[in-house]
Amino acid sequence: MGDSSDSVSIDMETPSLSGKKRVLVGLCIDLVTKFDDPEYVVETCCGYVSVSVYGDQDKPALVTYPDLALNHISCFQGLFFCPEACSLLLHNFCIYHISPPGHELGAATISPDDPLLSVDDLADQIADVLNYFGLDAVMCMGVTAGAYILTLFAVCFPPWRGSHDFLLNDSKFCFDLGFTGVFILLWPQMKYRQRVLGLILISPLCNAPSWTEWLYNKVLSNLLYYYGMCGVVKELLLKRYFSKEARGSAQVPESDVVQACRRVIENQYSHLMASFFCQLLDERQGLNVWRFLEAMNGRQDISDGLRKLRCRSLIYVGESSPFHFEALDMTSKLDRRCSALVEVQACGSMVTEEQPHAMLIPLEYFLMGYGMYRPPKLSVSPRSPLSPICISPELLSPESMGLKLKPIKTRISLEV
Repeated sequence: MGDSSDSVSIDMETPSLSGKKRVLVGLCIDLVTKFDDPEYVVETCCGYVSVSVYGDQDKPALVTYPDLALNHISCFQGLFFCPEACSLLLHNFCIYHISPPGHELGAATISPDDPLLSVDDLADQIADVLNYFGLDAVMCMGVTAGAYILTLFAVCFPPWRGSHDFLLNDSKFCFDLGFTGVFILLWPQMKYRQRVLGLILISPLCNAPSWTEWLYNKVLSNLLYYYGMCGVVKELLLKRYFSKEARGSAQVPESDVVQACRRVIENQYSHLMASFFCQLLDERQGLNVWRFLEAMNGRQDISDGLRKLRCRSLIYVGESSPFHFEALDMTSKLDRRCSALVEVQACGSMVTEEQPHAMLIPLEYFLMGYGMYRPPKLSVSPRSPLSPICISPELLSPESMGLKLKPIKTRISLEV
């Protein structure tokens, strides 16, 4: 996206993880991976789904959905480890982390007899989860594949809609059927849209896979199917998640975030097993990831639904993300009066892990449009992006958020 006069720039420093901070992050990862969180197994129309719940369930709901091969620990821990973000979100929301089928910690292999789920099935599962917890309208946060599922949920129409398109064009049929009958038939087309308050999307997708993406996914799919979570698959996934700078090279070591993610992936797919059983578990878990990838590779274009979407949307994307163009294209199809784009420099797809501090200012102002604020008792460090001395003056104007969201571009100052 080219620079424009109505964009807002945020100058930020990349927080370095060294010394005590590096030890603290390691301890936090150990605690999170071992923490016995309140996990529910919800029966849906398309199988069982694992949901982890954090916070007071009397508060408004924030539903999260991770990217391919990840769960809420490996996809959102960076964001929730930021004190300001954690206080902002937990002060205003009860968090419902939905894991894709077979992606939760310690998940067993999905039976080969179970049918492959489509993206529509995954979106329907979200509706069943909300019904299970008695939730009405919710805020949604998703990363890449998870962002697509949540967006599909927001604009969802049932698969059979094509055969009933004539309803609105056939006045005689509508007259014979009556208003009540037409409403009953069209109700499934409206129900999901009314259940989404807002969308917080990280490196989202909205189009059907291009030929290059489809072929790339097929290669990855075959590797997963025949070899499981092998080293090649893990490297391809890290390229999907992180920028080249974060992944490191022969001259520059991997960043702490990538090392932590690699550690979580390895623990997630091979812990407590001898080498032979590790390989078997990798293959079986790899089949679970393969199922999600197959669903995403068969996704449809939801651009028409985006043009009709009226809930507020906040989109983040790293400029080094392989899905950067997708995010820009999606932003162009949304109503500019209720959407904002945040481009994060020196960052890949998973902004929640690689540059979580870049999310704080836009997120806080986005939630202000809903009357939600960070608790005042939290002390803010002078280096914090939420400190007033670090906030660009343009963001303080009433038009900067709410119904008139501006495109935002972050500038990250890197230490060489």
